[in-house]
Amino acid sequence: ISEHRGWTTDRKILVIESDDWGSIRMPSREVFNTLLKKGISVDKCAYNKFDSLASKDDMELLFGLLLKYRDKNNNPAVITANSVIANPDFKKIKQSDYTEYHYELFTETLKRKTDNSLSTWKDGIKNKVFYPQFHGREHLNINRWLKFLRSGSKELLTAFEYELFGISTTISKENNPSFMAALSVDNENDYESHSKIIEEGYKLFTDLFGYDSKSFIAPNYTWHPMHEDVLSKLGVKYLQGTSAQHVPLQGDQQKNKYHYTGEFNSNNQIYMVRNCIFEPSSNPNKDWIATCFNEIQRAFNKNKPAVICSHRVNFIGSIFPENRDKNLKLLEDLLKKVIKKWPDVEFMTSDKLGELIEKGI
Repeated sequence: ISEHRGWTTDRKILVIESDDWGSIRMPSREVFNTLLKKGISVDKCAYNKFDSLASKDDMELLFGLLLKYRDKNNNPAVITANSVIANPDFKKIKQSDYTEYHYELFTETLKRKTDNSLSTWKDGIKNKVFYPQFHGREHLNINRWLKFLRSGSKELLTAFEYELFGISTTISKENNPSFMAALSVDNENDYESHSKIIEEGYKLFTDLFGYDSKSFIAPNYTWHPMHEDVLSKLGVKYLQGTSAQHVPLQGDQQKNKYHYTGEFNSNNQIYMVRNCIFEPSSNPNKDWIATCFNEIQRAFNKNKPAVICSHRVNFIGSIFPENRDKNLKLLEDLLKKVIKKWPDVEFMTSDKLGELIEKGI
């Protein structure tokens, strides 16, 4: 239904949205091997196997590739890098016996864990190939996580020792709920704590990057209309997502609410829906170039912008370098194919697309 509704354009607009930048996820190859030995099936989920903080190499290789491919206005291909601003401060949380939450800025995590720094990020911004937008303060459901740590979840406590919080539900042997859906709700109090977290995270984002984030995407596509009100007051106008918004109900339940690109909510915020997928890390056997290219073609045939979903995990090589190298090659081949087929393509960030929709251009 949704693809026939909403905003249309004759322009060939291509947006690449990439989530999870800044989040620690799997700290290192060493931790990956250790947890595997301890019986946690981290090899069975792409995010636990490949995803980590981006190294300097990861970013420079990605930037170099994007700079090579230009649109009709001579703009390079650009990634809207949906970023979380903080990670848990594991040391302080442990000192409090898991009763208090403390965080560190992702820039501090970068210093501790990688050879990378905010200046590499800012190079990407300056060269117009990498444009951070707000993805939350952290990619973690704090209250739920602390509760399960206090209740003695063996799996979580083992992972905690190695600074890993994100064990995917697909590999949890304890049948634990999702800890990655930061805005999922367990009780009434969560709404209030989420408001504070969103407000604080947004201010930290602005302080770090020196500009406001006009768009937002909720971790795991899970958010409540109440969160939209909080974001609206902060100046967020555009809500990225897939066609289904997972609206949290108390106790890890949720219901789906469906959206289309160009739909307005009661705050006059605009929903923008991803209609193309490029996630080679999730399934190396699939022909991602062909499937994503077909989705782009379908979007353009329907006079829609092509909004590609491609998480950070696809571009990370610090744990398995071949993950990054193979996927960058695929991305390059896809961009070549797109430019050849549509020389009038326009590469754009999510907020720029939002502005066009808002102006009704």
